[in-house]
Amino acid sequence: MSDPTEFSPPPQTTTDLPPGWLEVTAMDMDAQGVARKPDGKVVFIDGALPTELVSANTHRKKNNWEQASLTEVHRQSSQRVQPGCPHFGLHAGACGGCKMQHLHVAAQVAVKQRVLEDNLWHLAKVKAETILRPIEGPAWGYRYRARLSVRYVAKKDKVLVGFHERKSRYIADMETCKILPPHVDALLLPLRALIGSLAARDTCPQIELACGDTVTALVLRHLEPLSPDDKDKLRAFAAGHGVQWWLQPKGPDTVHLLDEGGEQLAYALPDFGITMPFKPTDFTQVNPHINRVLVTRALRLLDARKDERVIDWFCGLGNFTLPIATQAREVLGIEGSEALVARSRDNYESNQARRQATEALAATTFVARNLFDMTPAMLIADGVADKWLVDPPREGAFALSKALADIHQARLGNSLADPACDADVNGLGAGDASQPPALPVLTPGHEGWQPPRRIVYVSCNPATLARDAGLLVHQAGYRCVSAGVVNMFPHTAHVESMAVFERVDEAWAA
Repeated sequence: MSDPTEFSPPPQTTTDLPPGWLEVTAMDMDAQGVARKPDGKVVFIDGALPTELVSANTHRKKNNWEQASLTEVHRQSSQRVQPGCPHFGLHAGACGGCKMQHLHVAAQVAVKQRVLEDNLWHLAKVKAETILRPIEGPAWGYRYRARLSVRYVAKKDKVLVGFHERKSRYIADMETCKILPPHVDALLLPLRALIGSLAARDTCPQIELACGDTVTALVLRHLEPLSPDDKDKLRAFAAGHGVQWWLQPKGPDTVHLLDEGGEQLAYALPDFGITMPFKPTDFTQVNPHINRVLVTRALRLLDARKDERVIDWFCGLGNFTLPIATQAREVLGIEGSEALVARSRDNYESNQARRQATEALAATTFVARNLFDMTPAMLIADGVADKWLVDPPREGAFALSKALADIHQARLGNSLADPACDADVNGLGAGDASQPPALPVLTPGHEGWQPPRRIVYVSCNPATLARDAGLLVHQAGYRCVSAGVVNMFPHTAHVESMAVFERVDEAWAA
């Protein structure tokens, strides 16, 4: 790219720009610069940053927008930095694992904060009363979970191990990866050599990485049985590089240790005296440094007390549930996966066994349930909880939020409530869709149920958070008291966030 100091001061308005120049005014959720042509048409530009004047090559056109790639920078952003990885960029073969390495990490956080606020306002007309300070951590060496693609390229007689190229199904020819922990980064070339030496090199498409605090596990996906010689090579590699091999011959439920024994994969939450054992294919947060801070802040905002009952929705392994159990009177953890519920029970029991009687965890129950089919009746059946912690996948917690909104609207006698709410709440089954919707009426037996006073919502998708926030604020009787971003994935466009909702008692008093 050109040196911006070689150019005279840029024009002050877009109408004064030389032909072909574009002024970048924003960055979208895919880390593309956003500009407008003189006719008002939006152009999304790979590699461009806000405030820059650039030229770009258009490679896709639609009626209202275009996609382009940066070709030249005429005025450089003060936040543009030298990428930390040699495989990052717009060049052929560039790795697609990161999209924002050319932007200063502090500016990345600012962009993500704007994405969160814009989603809340434009999608839900919700504005947080307070913006939380961003949660940040190490910008490099943070990715303790990853799926590395593997392929033997016969034409080059070379094995590739890494992420895919930008916008391509091909695997990038990576020799280093700076977002992986240094000891894993150092394994990339040895792993190439190892896979290349196996008789099964053509039938091993993936290596999944899972790092605990002291154990590095590698899960080898193999499409055909491994020979004894190949297994011996894996054992020699494990001994030489201090890793633990797991094998996956078919689906995730077939994952098993190459050799039984050895140290257990686990991570600690030291602020709460909790240790979380897990299996390498279990869902855990990619960034353990941020996860520790995230859990601590979430529990501080939740402010669970010894006389309170708390529900942890989408509880997974108990990442939030067990810390909550150090503070509350009673905890209910609900998760869709039977396997994760079984693991969370085991984690609860193992942590309980290690604690002194005076520091015992609160009574905690774990339940497996499809939370995407939540109804008002199911919600009421779970009993009254003073506070909720909600940590859903990317799809969000729509059914849960809607059930809460339907109960509130039913108490108000509002026809905006779900017409099926009456049947659900009263346990009468599905209503008759051919009849005009009746106002939902709650049975006397449910009059004692109250919604949580506070909800802490941890999100990995600002769009679904905004959708659910709209229900909570506009239909369920809550206000959004605070929200902020969590930079769980530095140098990527992924936005993790947290929002806190508090019940408006006057609204529920109706």
